[in-house]
Amino acid sequence: MSVRDLADYPWDAVTPYRERAALHPGGIVDLSIGSPVDPTPEVVRRALTEATDAHSYPQTVGTPALREAIVDWYARRRGVPDLRPDNVLPTIGSKELVALLPTLLGLGPGDIVVHPRVAYPTYEVGARVVGATPVPADDPAEWPDGTRLIWINTPGNPDGRTWTTDELAAAVRRARELGAVLASDECYAELGWEGPWATEPVPSVLDPRVTGGTRSNLLSVYSLSKQSNLAGYRAAFVAGCAQVVGRILTARKHLGLMPPAPVQHAMAVALGDDAHVAAQKELYRERRALLLPAVREAGFRVDGSEAGLYLWATEGRDAWESLGRLADLGILAGPGPFYGDFSEEHVRLSLTAPTERVAQGAERLRASSR
Repeated sequence: MSVRDLADYPWDAVTPYRERAALHPGGIVDLSIGSPVDPTPEVVRRALTEATDAHSYPQTVGTPALREAIVDWYARRRGVPDLRPDNVLPTIGSKELVALLPTLLGLGPGDIVVHPRVAYPTYEVGARVVGATPVPADDPAEWPDGTRLIWINTPGNPDGRTWTTDELAAAVRRARELGAVLASDECYAELGWEGPWATEPVPSVLDPRVTGGTRSNLLSVYSLSKQSNLAGYRAAFVAGCAQVVGRILTARKHLGLMPPAPVQHAMAVALGDDAHVAAQKELYRERRALLLPAVREAGFRVDGSEAGLYLWATEGRDAWESLGRLADLGILAGPGPFYGDFSEEHVRLSLTAPTERVAQGAERLRASSR
């Protein structure tokens, strides 16, 4: 398989439901694609403008200031105290890294790439582009021989599944038995809501309680799109095993994959400012508190969703039927089948709509159940 063999972009199939929802007299409440709607923090925008004299080529490896900021952030926010600059690398958003990691690691036909059963589709796309075999499996005991790369996603998109330190440690042990790279997509780690994550930080695969004393073949992937509203900046990074990061860096140098210099400066500033992240989390908390009870009152069961940016909901029937019901209420959701073959009765509802629109959607849901 190659890029020429990729299917049509799946979100195109949602267009008729978008048009249907837009006919509602109160307008559409778009809870489909999780694209941030809140302003980029002023401290970050100011940093970007300070760095617009970008006459030289940017550094693929990242500026020293950015790499130190990533190292400091992992120590302060993720409980990972002993990273060095050669353990970290900025990327042009996280999606390109997810899609390209099998390529950057030199995988190909005959190799297996494991990903979650309910998953962001780019894990599978990245495997198929290089001719590797994608295998959906959540239980480490089911990860097959021949696996070269394992993706886990904690907290998960779309289902909010969050791995404990014990679960992560078991995943690490199995990955090492297989000789595979274990890549943990942790982009929603600041957004814990229920259970232990209401009061405890979401753990990283690089947490010392997980690694067994070595980061060998472990990667943590992170994005500033959600916590800092930097989706338009394409601002992300990878951290972990220095040898694997070094291999990725060499390939990225050859391919010219380098974040723009002004973005690198803005990222360093964003990573050093926790206040705007806390404020953004409170906005999402408010929206979640509005939407979650209304979804349940409308007859949906919400599964998982204890962390992350989405409600993963089902009313026990085909997802496209649920999508139609919601569209008739002027609400646009994401269909579960986009996230694999194990979610044909689920829809994904995003918290990335303005609060007043989320409130309007919640009211429509409640009215539909009266």
